[in-house]
Order: sequence, then C-alpha cells, then structure tokens
Amino acid sequence: MGARRSLGRQFGWLWAAYAVSAFGTWLAFDAFPIIAIVVLHAGSTEVSLLAAAGLAVGAMVAVPLGPWMEFRRKRPVMIAMDVVRFAALMTVPVLFLLDRLTFAQLAVVSVVVSAADIAFTAASGACLKALVPGDDLLVANGRFESTAWTATMVGPPIGGAAVGLFGPVMTVAANAVSFLLSAAGIRAIGGEEPRPARTGTPSRLRAGDLLEGWRYILTHPALRPLFFNTVLVSGLIMATAPLLAVLMLGDLGFAPWQYALAFALPCIGGLIGSRLSPRLVARFGRHRVMLTAGALRACWLPGLAFVRPGVAGLVLVMAVELGLICCMGVFNPVYATYRLERTPADRVARTLSAWSVSSKATVAALTALWGLLAGVTGPRIAVAIAGLLSLATPLLLPRHEQAPLPEQEPAASHS
Repeated sequence: MGARRSLGRQFGWLWAAYAVSAFGTWLAFDAFPIIAIVVLHAGSTEVSLLAAAGLAVGAMVAVPLGPWMEFRRKRPVMIAMDVVRFAALMTVPVLFLLDRLTFAQLAVVSVVVSAADIAFTAASGACLKALVPGDDLLVANGRFESTAWTATMVGPPIGGAAVGLFGPVMTVAANAVSFLLSAAGIRAIGGEEPRPARTGTPSRLRAGDLLEGWRYILTHPALRPLFFNTVLVSGLIMATAPLLAVLMLGDLGFAPWQYALAFALPCIGGLIGSRLSPRLVARFGRHRVMLTAGALRACWLPGLAFVRPGVAGLVLVMAVELGLICCMGVFNPVYATYRLERTPADRVARTLSAWSVSSKATVAALTALWGLLAGVTGPRIAVAIAGLLSLATPLLLPRHEQAPLPEQEPAASHS
C-alpha cells in the first residue's frame, strides 16, 4: 500500500526536514505565552495580543513573499526561511541571558516567524509538486499529515517537561536549532533545481502580482469553495481553543495535566486518519472521500459545548477531539493533493501563500471576535455558536469532480 511505498531519497530528506522542524515547533508550542507571563509578568490581554499579532501582522508581512518566490528556486527560499526563523528565535535566549528581553521583542519575533512560516509552507508545496510524481502526491501528503499529528501528540508533553526542568527560554532555543536541522535536510536533497521559467510574466514584481494568488483561487470553480471551507473551518476550530481553556481550567476545575491529556491523546486520530486516507481514496475515489471527510469533520465541534466537570466531561472532550482529528487526518492529505493537482506549477507558491495568509488572518480575526463574544455570552455559549456555524461549512465544499491539470515535467530529478 501507499504507506510502504518508497518515494525516493530526495523526498526522504524533505520529509525529514519537515519532521524535525514540526517537532521543534510543538516542543516550544506554549513557550512564548509562558515567557510573557512568568518572565515579563504580562497580563491576559497582552498574552492574547501577542498571539493575535503574530498571526495577523505576520500574515500581512508575508503577502509579497508569494509573488517574490514564485519564479525563484524553492529550496534556497526554504533554507533562507529556516535561517530567518533560527536567527529570530535565538534572539530570545540571547536577550534573556543579557536581561534585555522585552514584550515588544517577543512580538517582533512572533511576527517574523509567522511570516517565514507562510513563505516556507508555500515554497515547500511547490518543492513537493516538483519532487514527487502526481500519482504519489496523496501518499506524500499523508506522510506529512501523520508526522504533523505525531509531533502534535508528542511535542507538547515533552516540551512541558523541558519547561519544568530548563525553563521556557531553552525550549525556544531548541526550536531554533530544529530549523537549522531542517535547513540541513533541505540542503541534503541534492540534485539540480532549475530556475522556474517565466511565461509572459514581467521580471519585476508589480503591485497587481500581490493579489495573483487570490485571483487564481477565487476564479477557480473547484478551489474557490474549498478555500472558503478550509479557512472558515480552521478559523472556527482555533477560535474555540482559548475559550475551552478558560472553560475547562477555570469554570470546570480541570487540572492542567487533564486539559493537556484531553487534547494530546486524541491526536492519535490524525495518525489513524492519515494512514486510512490513501486506502479510502483507492476504494471510494478522491472526490467522494474529500466530501465525506470534509462534511464529517464539521459535525464534532458542537459537542465541545456540552463538556461537564469530572471524568465524564474529560472522556467527552477526548471522544469529540478524536472524531474531529480522525476526520481531519483523512481530509487534509486529500485536500492538499487536490489543491496541488489543480494549481499550475508556475502559480503554486502564490496560491499556497495566499491560502496561508488568509487562513492565519482568519484565525486571528475569529479568535479575537470569539473572545469578545465569550465576554458577553460566556465561553460555553460562544463555543456552541462556533459549533453551529461549523455545521454549515460542508455547503462550501466543491460539489462536482474536476479533472486535474495535465502533468508537467518535474523540475528536479528523482533518485
């Protein structure tokens, strides 16, 4: 089956680079809020501002990066973004040791890392499309998906233990080093990567080029509904995360370890879903699996509004999260493959960049909006409203199959 298929040495290095940086990111997942609270004595408003600013401002900074990188070799761009993330993150432990760390510094680092994340993700999507034959894209995306959920499940508990032993600043340093290792992995891919050819596109970046990614998405009959669906679903899910923390840790009295367990253990559903995804596609077809998994993943969020104190409430949260994440594990590789297949090679970076910018900006906006809503209605009602809205998101999935673009010659040799 696809889980055992070899995709070559070059893909292996790309996968390894992704794995080490994903683990480093989740290792230091809560490091910035902890540093802001414990080291800089920031309040809840400042901590929320730090999270929202990193996403929103980082997304705005990243807008010109998609057009800028489209006609450049992608691997040097990825290496550069890894080096930028390493350098930015390393300023935190350095300034901490010098007793010069400030809240403004954390905010700047958060913005830089967020923008570099978007650029790296867009470049890596284009790199993957060039390295892997079209028939293997689903298998490759499934492996990335399973790696992401493994890092999500394993990284935070280890990171929490590391914070207790060494402090949050050291986990930031470890995350920074993970990006250097990622850059080394990308460098090891080897082979010649030709510069993408410009086909009737001016050599100088114009103002109109900044919107080219969105223009392509919004005029594409299949990508347009998928874009709105994925951006809205991720925004609603992430908007409820801080509200659930307030509800479970505050109102319902769950211990921090119980809260962490409730969201870490169900990540095994991502492994299950990503392993099942190629098998389900082989049996039922790609479009049917994407529609079904996409619809099912929208049905779980309302259940979180019914959480209660005690073991029963903990089991409820874990069951809901397991179902949600399992559906996401099936859906995400299929949708990522579907998107790559329907995006020309000379538009991948701009399209993925626009997609990521929109997703991060939506998450930031909905998180802030739902924070205000919870202040009026309470966190439980706000979570319920997000859940009810999520039930309508399957209407935005593409209803009809559309043939993928004709295969183009790969831009890099296979090993």
